[in-house]
Amino acid sequence: MQAERLKILLQYLAEEPNEPFNIYGVAMEYINSDPDKALAYLEQLLTEHPDYVPTYYHAATLYFEKEQFEKAEEVYKLGIEIAHQKQNIKAYDELKRAYRMFLDEIE
Repeated sequence: MQAERLKILLQYLAEEPNEPFNIYGVAMEYINSDPDKALAYLEQLLTEHPDYVPTYYHAATLYFEKEQFEKAEEVYKLGIEIAHQKQNIKAYDELKRAYRMFLDEIE
């Protein structure tokens, strides 16, 4: 994580707190250094901006890493459904692949 980049992203978020891309950007900046903080931002997106498709892959992955398997599965399934509804074929395919890998891992 680069402190300067995070500072800028947090500034953007303060200026436009309802812009999902700003929330997502901050989450992605924290994803490796502070996964719990990243997940909090991703959960905010899931609640406030459920149509923001990029959220689902990362949120499900973090739930899996925290061994919250039921929550991970729920998020994968919802993400697949929303990507399909929005006709986001790339995200739909990526989420389906990730979900299949998830299922293989928990068996």
